[in-house]
Amino acid sequence: MEHSTNFRQTLHFLLLCYFLFGRNDLALADPPYSVCSNNINNNSLNTSFQTSLQNLLGSLASNASVSRYYNISYGNETDKVYGQFMCLDYVSYDDCHGCILGATQAIMNLCPNKTEAVVWEEVCQLRYSNVSFLGQLNVKDNIGKDNVINISEPVKFQALVENKLRNLTKQAAFNSSANKYATGDEPYTIDDTLYALVQCTLDLSPDECNKCLEAAIKDVASQCYGSRGARLLSRSCYLRYELYAFYEGANETSASPKTQPTTRSGGSGRKIWVIIVLTIGSAFLVVVLMASFVYCGAMKKGTRKGKDEILRNHVQLHNSGDSENPDFQDFEGLDELKANDSYIDLVTIHSATNNFSDSNMLGQGGFGPVYKGVLPDGKQVAVKRLSRFSEQGALEFTNEVLLILKLQHKNLVRLLGFCVDQQEQLLVYEFMPNSSLDVVLFDPKKRAQLNWSKRLNIINGIARGILYLHEDSRLRIIHRDLKASNVLLDFDMNPKISDFGMARIFAGADSEANTARIVGTYGYMAPEYAMEGLYSIKSDVFSFGVLLLEIITGRRNAGFNQTKHAQTLVAYAWHLWNERNALELMDPLLNDGLMDEFLRFIHIGLLCVQEDAFDRPTMSSVVVMLKGETVTLSQPQQPAFSMGRFTEHHQTFTRSCSTNGLSISSVAPR
Repeated sequence: MEHSTNFRQTLHFLLLCYFLFGRNDLALADPPYSVCSNNINNNSLNTSFQTSLQNLLGSLASNASVSRYYNISYGNETDKVYGQFMCLDYVSYDDCHGCILGATQAIMNLCPNKTEAVVWEEVCQLRYSNVSFLGQLNVKDNIGKDNVINISEPVKFQALVENKLRNLTKQAAFNSSANKYATGDEPYTIDDTLYALVQCTLDLSPDECNKCLEAAIKDVASQCYGSRGARLLSRSCYLRYELYAFYEGANETSASPKTQPTTRSGGSGRKIWVIIVLTIGSAFLVVVLMASFVYCGAMKKGTRKGKDEILRNHVQLHNSGDSENPDFQDFEGLDELKANDSYIDLVTIHSATNNFSDSNMLGQGGFGPVYKGVLPDGKQVAVKRLSRFSEQGALEFTNEVLLILKLQHKNLVRLLGFCVDQQEQLLVYEFMPNSSLDVVLFDPKKRAQLNWSKRLNIINGIARGILYLHEDSRLRIIHRDLKASNVLLDFDMNPKISDFGMARIFAGADSEANTARIVGTYGYMAPEYAMEGLYSIKSDVFSFGVLLLEIITGRRNAGFNQTKHAQTLVAYAWHLWNERNALELMDPLLNDGLMDEFLRFIHIGLLCVQEDAFDRPTMSSVVVMLKGETVTLSQPQQPAFSMGRFTEHHQTFTRSCSTNGLSISSVAPR
């Protein structure tokens, strides 16, 4: 009884300390930091604007679990709202998700009924506006936050800081593999080491990233001069430096208590003691209050961990090295796969598709027919029924299921569920009312729907989807079968990449792999893949380049018979480019006023299909090229397969120098 009384007294003391000493004083020192516009107009108070904002913030928070950067817009005309978030590149997806969840709540509380706002949390930033800002540099209202402890030799220290930050700026801005992010350390004294980090939002061009960080370096020097640590908060970039290792992956060489970060806000010795009391006391209080939930939480976590372990074990089957293709009936882990929350029973799918009626068939995919269906809740779906004679067995099926379930991006088709029952292997996707891109693009009548604006939207959407797979998703993923028939179109002609059966995952720092089983589609495969079995992110870049040329010209690459000297669209485009007659490729359905832009896109396409994979740009560079005319494009080298005739593509190739087998799918419309 005495222990109980003492415990209650301790709790009362801690709570009293919190409310009397520290609460208001500390709130000003810690994130979130915010900048809210002064504009409050009818749009911000309008119900439809608020609905768009809520939807946007929800979507941003959802995507933070699978990406460290994302932008999106919601609404129509005057009620439209644009949003963007960025997490520091070293944080995990779980930490990014948690940070953005906090930021969405903070931005609503700190900036209510505002048309524009930005919030910075400890490891992330969130921004929205009723005016489009994506791809536009903004360095106004930069905020500097510094450590309360000053350095003893400010001139020497500031020179070291600026030099380090400028070196990192060049690395982040102009190194295409850096993902607009760089960190580094530099010795300062025998006991102290400077640690620094810079990062830009991914919508900026290299030059814009450089300008943003240079402005940030100037601002942090003027606002935080002499401080032993500081951060600069900008809408388009971020930088920070400290005399301790504050980011993951840094080697801690000096981390004494005096170096811990505290934002300057007129603190005192009393405040430090309050921080200590509150830190220890709050931790103790949380432990006590949550103790009764530990057992239940552990049980739930254990169950979830078990499921995640099953998924991880399956995904490991599909890392960059290929393996044998076992029969599905003997596939280990089948029961666990059926236990997944997205599993749909066969009876439901039979009912949805009217027993796979021919009248419900949408087309023929690479591995089997696709049917339209209606689930019991009224949702329209597309059901991919894998043929029992298909080359896609347990490996590819499980690959496609587990891969797509983990991917969330507006330009990737969404997998709603799947079914495995005896010989049936079924994938249930969201329904795309405008079918696949090849159906529209290569039909002279339907292609008239695709004006230049819609074609650019499709190209940019495909590029963003592939960029997500290569750099922004949880794993580095190579699609390996990007083509027009694997791009689906929604109601508004927005593209969604589909068919991940041939996709492969790269683990760790791997960037290239070799396979003995080459699968793909004639005309879209990179030469190093088709001839040597080597594939990398540059293989997808090649396929994207072919697809880009097809979209802007309205012509197929494969089966192209324009001249006897060029049997492919790529070869013919290269021939005309060198003859300075590339405008001959312009689709007659397009406006002649687009000539300059058309030539620029031909140029980008030819850069993507260069024979040497090293010469091809990354998808992040391609996205930047597609955004504006200010980017200087290098001269393309000769594409692969630009000369000579090719054998029929419905066959398997064998070569004396390799035992690889080449399985190539048809490019006929489905």
